[in-house]
Amino acid sequence: MQESTADDWKIIGDEFKSYAAALPDRVLVHLRLLDGDCGGFPVDRLTHSLQTATRAYRDKRDEEYVICALLHDIGDTLGSFNHPDIAAAILKPFVSAENHAIVEKHGIFQGYYFFHHLGMNRNLRDQFAGESFYNATLEFCEKYDAPAFDPDYDTLPLEFFEPMLRRVMARPKNTIYKSVTE
Repeated sequence: MQESTADDWKIIGDEFKSYAAALPDRVLVHLRLLDGDCGGFPVDRLTHSLQTATRAYRDKRDEEYVICALLHDIGDTLGSFNHPDIAAAILKPFVSAENHAIVEKHGIFQGYYFFHHLGMNRNLRDQFAGESFYNATLEFCEKYDAPAFDPDYDTLPLEFFEPMLRRVMARPKNTIYKSVTE
């Protein structure tokens, strides 16, 4: 890198643009890895993600929020102990600070419904009381994430959300590489 030139970085930048444009395809492949893995729940992880997004969509949330709902558990396969961090990292360049915080913190907030069954403090979310994202994350878990384990729910298919995902991921908002993506 110390010997690179502007011409070298023009080539690399052009390659980056095409690679970055294919990000939605890679995300969809990874999301499909959740198919069939129930983890003891009544629906598999992909269905849970689709139900969460379907509920947000039917509640007339904007596309960015719906895609956050869709991808909130995408980290389950690689981040068994920190899946919200994985999802939040994927989404961070494309979403608002509040939506990012919702995804990043949803695991702690969702724990309210079950941590006490595991000998944990169900009120861990209270450490974030007063934060700007607190009420929004409570709402996300209560309205969209927690109820999205229903095997009888009329869940929209992944193909329905694909155009939204492509639109949201086509417009990075928060990246140091913004000049390369334009």
